[in-house]
Amino acid sequence: MELTSSLTTQLKHLRLSGVLETLDVRTRQAIDGRWSYVEFLSRLLEDEVERRGQKQLTLRVRKASLNTTKTLETFDFNFNPALNRQQVLHLASGDYIRRKHNILLCGPTGTGKTHLAQALAHEACRQGFDVLFVNTHKMLQHLNGGRADGTLERRLSIYLRPHVLILDDFGLRPLQPPAPEDLYDVIEGRYERGSIILTSNRAPAEWPDLFGNPLLASAGLDRLAHHAEVLLLTGASFRAQGRRKLEQEVRIDSES
Repeated sequence: MELTSSLTTQLKHLRLSGVLETLDVRTRQAIDGRWSYVEFLSRLLEDEVERRGQKQLTLRVRKASLNTTKTLETFDFNFNPALNRQQVLHLASGDYIRRKHNILLCGPTGTGKTHLAQALAHEACRQGFDVLFVNTHKMLQHLNGGRADGTLERRLSIYLRPHVLILDDFGLRPLQPPAPEDLYDVIEGRYERGSIILTSNRAPAEWPDLFGNPLLASAGLDRLAHHAEVLLLTGASFRAQGRRKLEQEVRIDSES
């Protein structure tokens, strides 16, 4: 008891109190397996490294504003067989982040674009990259709000800082001034400095019209598309499928 109390104090002083979580189990294993002192210490330190890594991952995912259920493990490739699975898995390796390249996910609503974007973001977090997921319209609202209190530059830095910025639902709402200028500043500020994953239910050919300024659209979209991989998601909608199933169940219940 005295030894455990003393050890607890020392581990807390060294910021290694997590070792206590597996100390009893590892001690029994060491006795039963006749581990050497070095092997016993090595296993305890492995546990601590794993624990800290998991804690850091949890923190990165929370800071990124990711949905913890939208991962590659839960993404249904069979629902969208036209999607190149090998291309997705290659992107999951994070090479595009190290090369400061972008990913553009396009397709009709409900085909899994946001899920795939978040899944790739999860993989980036697992590899130690800083990530931020944001709805494009809300980001532009947040930036515009900075004009009122003089914090525009500070707010802009939030979206330039992470290794990967996910802009969800681009083009879902029209870009009203000064949104086109702010979006350009984000794209230009990240160009060849950080990666963007963008999802849109509009075809890329429609994007220039969203800016309302041909020159600004050309400059911004050229930077966005340069070094970008484009993935087209087609097929039926996940949400529409769920809605039809619900309507069918309601109809059956009303008829019974």
